[in-house]
Amino acid sequence: MNRIQNNIVVYLVTVTLLTATAAFAAESPDVIKQRIGTGNPVAGKTRSELCQGCHGEVGLSLEDLIPNLAGQYANYIAKQLRNFQTGSRTHQIMSAMATTINDAQLIDIAAYFASQPKMHGNGKGDNAVAKNLFLKGDAKRGIPPCMSCHGENGKGKAPNIATYPVIGGQHKSYLRAQLTHWRSGERSNSPDGVMNKVAKSLTDPEIEALTDYLSGL
Repeated sequence: MNRIQNNIVVYLVTVTLLTATAAFAAESPDVIKQRIGTGNPVAGKTRSELCQGCHGEVGLSLEDLIPNLAGQYANYIAKQLRNFQTGSRTHQIMSAMATTINDAQLIDIAAYFASQPKMHGNGKGDNAVAKNLFLKGDAKRGIPPCMSCHGENGKGKAPNIATYPVIGGQHKSYLRAQLTHWRSGERSNSPDGVMNKVAKSLTDPEIEALTDYLSGL
């Protein structure tokens, strides 16, 4: 890439960052840049056209069982795609789709969705049981506070760590399905199986309450 092409890319990425910041003024360009990581969100927009068919143009899907990706950490998205590629996470559609892209494309796609304003709930679903689990957990059952990993309001805590995704504002049905899969062992790609351990301690009513609460954040 020559100097002119490089300057154009830098300019376009800067515009993307500023646009995203304007759309979600609570975040600074530095915070958004950190969430995007090393990928090129401009290239990622084009490379993600097939993804947009299910996840929405800006990462907000219309189907409750298809996750929102808007504002998700790029490192987390990239990790999940790699897990689909290796088989450590499986899904009929995603496992097949992931094999059609290389790592450079994967990083750009993740950067594009990460550059969007974070997914946001409707503010409903406030539940005392769920809120207590989210903020305090239950030490007697070995359940840590959800907030300790997923951050205040479920909007994430550590953008450079692929372990902890944004879950506040995610679709309720998707959250419920994933917690159920964690509990049954159908999904097991969290580090040291932490989500399997947590989910196994949750009852059906607690999963229902938590997913209702989290989807509203």
